[in-house]
Amino acid sequence: MRIRRLSALSLTLLGLLAGCGQKDVATDGTEVVRIGSVAPLTGAQSHIGKDNDNGARMAVDEINAAGLSLGGKPVKLELISEDDAADPKTATNVAQKLVDEGVKAVIGHLNSGTTIPASKIYHDAGIPQISPSATAIAYTAQGYNTAYRVMANDAQQGKALGQYAVTRLGAKKVAIIDDRTAYGQGLADEFEKAAAAAGAEVVAREYTNDKATDFTAILTSIKGKSPDLVFFGGMDPQGGPMARQMKRLGLPAKLLGGDGLQNINFLKLAGADADGVVASSPGLPLEAMPGGAQFKQKFEAKYGPIQVYAPYAYDAVQVLVAAMKRADSAEPAKVLAELPKTDYAGVTGPLRFDAKGDTAGGAVTLYQVENGAWVVLETVK
Repeated sequence: MRIRRLSALSLTLLGLLAGCGQKDVATDGTEVVRIGSVAPLTGAQSHIGKDNDNGARMAVDEINAAGLSLGGKPVKLELISEDDAADPKTATNVAQKLVDEGVKAVIGHLNSGTTIPASKIYHDAGIPQISPSATAIAYTAQGYNTAYRVMANDAQQGKALGQYAVTRLGAKKVAIIDDRTAYGQGLADEFEKAAAAAGAEVVAREYTNDKATDFTAILTSIKGKSPDLVFFGGMDPQGGPMARQMKRLGLPAKLLGGDGLQNINFLKLAGADADGVVASSPGLPLEAMPGGAQFKQKFEAKYGPIQVYAPYAYDAVQVLVAAMKRADSAEPAKVLAELPKTDYAGVTGPLRFDAKGDTAGGAVTLYQVENGAWVVLETVK
């Protein structure tokens, strides 16, 4: 009898806990709707992760200040920030934690390598996921109706980079290095296809990892093949040291990268050796975004300089909440029915989704470092 009573009590407690995880009510009667925000908040990429988290938080704060009602009741959004440390295993643990805590949606993850494994967990739980920054094609190619992103993918970015390398930079022989992550390898693959199609010869394809900082052996091998250009698929903690080591080894090739390099931290890490480096970033330049100037003023007054993805994290929250308003509910199934209908005028530009959950018609902008600052070269649409 005692065992049965304890079992019944345990089940009752579990039921109460589950109910609290799904729906909370504040002391003033306002319903609390939890939204997850996941990015690397510690480690070498924390500067970008905190940028994402702050962009999402600013949107949540503004929405709460303006007031939100769903189903005829007042609602307060609560952003639950989690750190996946840019690690795929940690990302899946964090994703399950958020599901267990009853979040209604997730903004994130930052990296493709964390976004993709986490996306299955969100899909299985029926929870909407909008990434502000994961660009790997594989993320939305899985067929999950829960997976969305608000910036151009690697097919768009890699094509722009490959064509630019040949037609604008005049590269005839290119060497490629990637960090073996879903993002770095995926972008390098797309760059290779586009550069080869444009007429360049790929003289080397080398690999490193997203923890390395010494590329002397790889660059020495590449130097012997006399490329005009070195493309790196990876992030700034590796790209900065790579730029320095290319100069130290006397490798005259131009360094080209994607959005993993196009941020202010790369400039700090590469120092004077950053000058001349070219990198792309999905979307319009901040100053050309419809709401860019106002966003910059508000964000930097509160959080400091924008790294790169904060406007997209802000827009991801706004797109999500716009779907909640159309559904008149925060229930995931109802929100998922509305997300494909998105037609939102965001800070970053007009946002609509194709059948896969990719941003329709995303632009890609090329930048070059001049005198220690990123300068716009051109935008490809």
